[in-house]
Amino acid sequence: MKLRDLKHERTKNVIELGAELVKSQVRLDGLRFDLVQGKVKNIREIRALRRMIAQLRTLMGEVAGIAPTVPGQKT
Repeated sequence: MKLRDLKHERTKNVIELGAELVKSQVRLDGLRFDLVQGKVKNIREIRALRRMIAQLRTLMGEVAGIAPTVPGQKT
């Protein structure tokens, strides 16, 4: 996900981000099955999709008001 896409994603609410997350997870499952069958030639696509899923989860937490906790950080 590029920076401009990330800025666009920040304007969405939790429900829209959740729908995007589900679509990405389904796509990742499909790519994993295709990888086992030998149909995937671009392994980087899986890595990029995993990264996008992590960014969506982080955005969902930020939008929902749940701050990620860092060990040793006082709130």
